[in-house]
Amino acid sequence: MNLPVAPPAFEDAGGPGKRGRADRGADVGAGCGLVLLELIALVVIFGLWLLSGFDLDPGTAVEIDSLWGYLAATGGIGALAVVAAAIAARAGAVVTVVSQGVMAALICLLVFGGAMVQSHEDAVCRDTPAASGCAD
Repeated sequence: MNLPVAPPAFEDAGGPGKRGRADRGADVGAGCGLVLLELIALVVIFGLWLLSGFDLDPGTAVEIDSLWGYLAATGGIGALAVVAAAIAARAGAVVTVVSQGVMAALICLLVFGGAMVQSHEDAVCRDTPAASGCAD
């Protein structure tokens, strides 16, 4: 008597360490979408910083806000990019890993550059309080 043999319930030929890669289309879409959202967040953050020194009344002197709070928000965006890259690496989404790694590096440069500029401005205002751009 010949009995039919059932096919295997799942294919696990690679063992416990082997994983598949993410679909390339979804990978590209996720990478581009995350970069777009991060760029929008950065434009909003630094747009708010620029608008802090804007006033329609020509009779008032307006001082632009310090960069420190805005740099902290930018650092938060960079941390989210690193987390997204780690999650994408675990899922095998190579394009998303690369795009988020590049965004994290650019945000890191932006934060450190802004910190250098703001600390220089703070030092100038501390040494010479009457300097241009220093609060009275």
